[in-house]
Amino acid sequence: MANHSATKKDIRQATKRRDRNRYYGKTTRNAIRELKIVDDQKVYDEKLPNIMSQIDKLAKRGIIHKNKAANLKSKLAKHTAVKAAPAKATATKAKA
Repeated sequence: MANHSATKKDIRQATKRRDRNRYYGKTTRNAIRELKIVDDQKVYDEKLPNIMSQIDKLAKRGIIHKNKAANLKSKLAKHTAVKAAPAKATATKAKA
């Protein structure tokens, strides 16, 4: 147990920061999970910029590493391309 008042304060601050970081990380992970199960391309495209922003903020705050943020964003962007490809294939078949 800490004996100095400054050390006690530091423990309180660290606890607040840890809880806050855990909340933001978990919120972003849940948003990514929900985004991956969305079937509608339009809804996916609407939610994607917000989640990309959340990921950038986590990296800026140091909650996740910047390379992890880049990898997450890359996977989500690739996921967009995969979702868009079947829609284009369906549209092409409909024209034929």
